[in-house]
Amino acid sequence: MKAPDRDKRKGLLTCYTGDGKGKSTAAFGSILRAVGYGWKVCVIQFIKGSWEYGEMEGFEQLRPKVEFHRKGLGFYKIVDDKLPEEDHKKAAAEAIKFSAEKIASGKFDLIILDELNVSLQTGLISVEDALDLLKKKPDYLHLIITGRGAPKEIIEICDLVTEMKEVKHPYQKGILAQKGFDY
Repeated sequence: MKAPDRDKRKGLLTCYTGDGKGKSTAAFGSILRAVGYGWKVCVIQFIKGSWEYGEMEGFEQLRPKVEFHRKGLGFYKIVDDKLPEEDHKKAAAEAIKFSAEKIASGKFDLIILDELNVSLQTGLISVEDALDLLKKKPDYLHLIITGRGAPKEIIEICDLVTEMKEVKHPYQKGILAQKGFDY
């Protein structure tokens, strides 16, 4: 079912990037507003595939208005990653293909490509492949990209770019990420 205003809408391409905390959180906040207006939302995660976190349960409670798909195999080359690079590249390529199918489906009003920028920054996906994907966005669809290190080509194609800047972080005081607040 279409949201009532789809034919009048100018869907935006938005990017949340930078070294500060809150990129995915900002994108996920848009879900609450979208669902409030009866929109269908799809979240596709490119990197955070192996961790368990509160958003997953939250999205589950918003079904059927929100679909959530983990396509990454976990954080690449950091934390506890022991997987071969080829496995990560294959998962990233599948995530691009899957994203293209969701974008073309016409089922969604908002799609979030969470940590796409990190996949670009680490070379798991080429900028050209990402640009090809983003250019397929229908006019009504709002699309949000998150992740550190957005390449200039992504910044240029986007309608809205916000850079999160870290000013202070609790980790500097030895306070680790906390369940329910940070993840």
